[in-house]
Amino acid sequence: METKFARIALTIWVGFVLAFLFIPILIILVYAFNASNIQSWPIPGFSLRWFGSAFGNQEIRTALALSLKAGLVSTAIAVLLGSCAALAVHRYDFFGRDGVSFMVVLPIALPGIITGMALNSFFVFWSMGLSLWTIVIGHATFCIVIVYNNVIARLRRVPKSLEEASMDLGADGWQTFRRITLPMISTSLVAGGLLAFALSFDEVIVTTFTAGAQNTLPLWIFGAIRLGQKLPEVNVVVLVVMAVTFVPVLLAYKLTDRSEPMIK
Repeated sequence: METKFARIALTIWVGFVLAFLFIPILIILVYAFNASNIQSWPIPGFSLRWFGSAFGNQEIRTALALSLKAGLVSTAIAVLLGSCAALAVHRYDFFGRDGVSFMVVLPIALPGIITGMALNSFFVFWSMGLSLWTIVIGHATFCIVIVYNNVIARLRRVPKSLEEASMDLGADGWQTFRRITLPMISTSLVAGGLLAFALSFDEVIVTTFTAGAQNTLPLWIFGAIRLGQKLPEVNVVVLVVMAVTFVPVLLAYKLTDRSEPMIK
C-alpha cells in the first residue's frame, strides 16, 4: 500500500516538475504562430506571417549569422584544446596536474558576469577591439570545460590494457592513439562538441561584455524584449534558438547513450 502510494505521489510530482519546465516553452511555441501582433490568450488564430517577417529582418539574419560563426569557431577551439587537456591530465603524471584540472573547469563554475567583466578588462588593457574573435574567446573559455569533462570521463573508463596491448604488438604512440584511443573517445568528442555549440549559441551574459556593438541572436532577443518591440518576431526567434540548441543536446544524449555498451 505504501509502495503504491509512493509511486502515485512520485508520478504526480514528476508531472508537476515537467509541467513547470515545459508549459512556458509550449506557450512560446503557440505565440510564434499567433495571427495577431498582440499577445493574448487564447490566441485569435494561427498564422505563419511572423516567420516571414522575422526571416526577412536584416538585423535578425545578421545576428543569426554571427551566432552561428561564433558557435562553430568556439566549438572547434573547444574540441581541440579540451581534448588535448583531457589527454594530458589523464595520461601524464606531472607536478600540478590536479591544479591544471581545476583551472580548466573553473570557468564553468564562475558567474558569467565575472568572466565577462574579466575578459572585457583584458581586451581593453591590450587595446583589442570587440569583434567576432573576442566573442569566440569568451565562449571558448567555458566551452572547453564541456569537452574536457566529456573526454576525460570517457578516458577514465577506457581499459589501459587495450593501449598496453597495442604497444606490445609494436605500435608507437601515434598509432595507438589513432587506432585505439581515438575510436574509443570519438563519441565523447562529438557529444562534447555538440553541447559546446548549444551552450555557445544561446549564451548571453559573457557575450554582453565581449560583443561590443554587435548582436548575437540571444542579445537581439534580450534587447527587443527590454524595449518591448517586435514581440511576435521575438517569439519566432526564440523558437529558432530553442530548436537550434535542442537538436545538438538531443544528439549528444543519443551518442552518449549508445556508447555505453561499447565501453562496458
